[in-house]
Amino acid sequence: MDFNMKKLASDAGIFFTRAVQFTEEKFGQAEKTELDAHFENLLARADSTKNWTEKILRQTEVLLQPNPSARVEEFLYEKLDRKVPSRVTNGELLAQYMADAASELGPTTPYGKTLIKVAEAEKQLGAAERDFIHTASISFLTPLRNFLEGDWKTISKERRLLQNRRLDLDACKARLKKAKAAEAKATVGVATGLLAPRLWLSQGVGAEQELRVAQTEFDRQAEVTRLLLEGISSTHVNHLRCLHEFVKSQTTYYAQCYRHMLDLQKQLGRFPGTFVGTAEPASPPLSSTSPTTTAATMPVVPSVASLAPPGEASLCLEEVAPPASGTRKARVLYDYEAADSSELALLADELITVYSLPGMDPDWLIGERGNKKGKVPVTYLELLS
Repeated sequence: MDFNMKKLASDAGIFFTRAVQFTEEKFGQAEKTELDAHFENLLARADSTKNWTEKILRQTEVLLQPNPSARVEEFLYEKLDRKVPSRVTNGELLAQYMADAASELGPTTPYGKTLIKVAEAEKQLGAAERDFIHTASISFLTPLRNFLEGDWKTISKERRLLQNRRLDLDACKARLKKAKAAEAKATVGVATGLLAPRLWLSQGVGAEQELRVAQTEFDRQAEVTRLLLEGISSTHVNHLRCLHEFVKSQTTYYAQCYRHMLDLQKQLGRFPGTFVGTAEPASPPLSSTSPTTTAATMPVVPSVASLAPPGEASLCLEEVAPPASGTRKARVLYDYEAADSSELALLADELITVYSLPGMDPDWLIGERGNKKGKVPVTYLELLS
């Protein structure tokens, strides 16, 4: 008990000395040992790395899981070292609703069949999203979190210890300065015997010894902290590798989504009774969109054979002559792959001549390009004057 009381008293004295030194520095009443410029740059870079890592980590978590309640739940499971329960993605939940709706509304109707097809695609999208979240969490979020909860805590601990060593050093410098000032005053002052000069001399020697010890501890701690701060460069290299892995997983995810939706679009385009939108759909600027990317935004178009009036599908287009008046120029908005020989394949941004024939479905026109002729969907065209 006596030992603990002595240690407690010693710790309290050290804490009080540091508090006094810190307060005097804040009020400009004490000198402060400044670190070299390179060390300050290392500190600034470490702080910047920590701050931006936190922001990137938090925003990536929002990207992977937009639901804040779900994020809090996952955080609690991680803190309790329990496995996070499997969660149904929004795409999978939508797929389940569509499948149930098709079952109740009639799976053999055009609407029901389309719901089933879309539900299958949404389920695939949900599975791809689940794989992306899992991969991104392991390859990107985990390394960032490990840095903040591991390396950065070690750096912060050593920085606090360095701060304490600096306060001890500056306090020793202040005591030595006061001891020397008192010694000089006692030497040149009024003679009061030999006891006082010897007393001030012994105090100055003790202060010098304390200063050497404090300087040694400060230099040792500064070197330890410097090595940790220089390790931030290795952290950047590791985070760069993780960032490449994140981009790779994100690229894979969006490629899978594009492939699933493109397959769905082709299936729906061959479905009888598929709904066709308005003749002037909103589309992205063609100048900044390549034919590859525009394919994902193409409107769904039914097959010609399913929409053509009786007898029109068997019409020989080569024998059809354009009307004397009524032909117009049209610019193609999207690439279009002809479903059969009666249709004309289209390329985005090309100009073709179009016209209508009596009795034709209003969603289709006859298109001509050179000596080629075929039916084209109106939704893929921008009619010009």
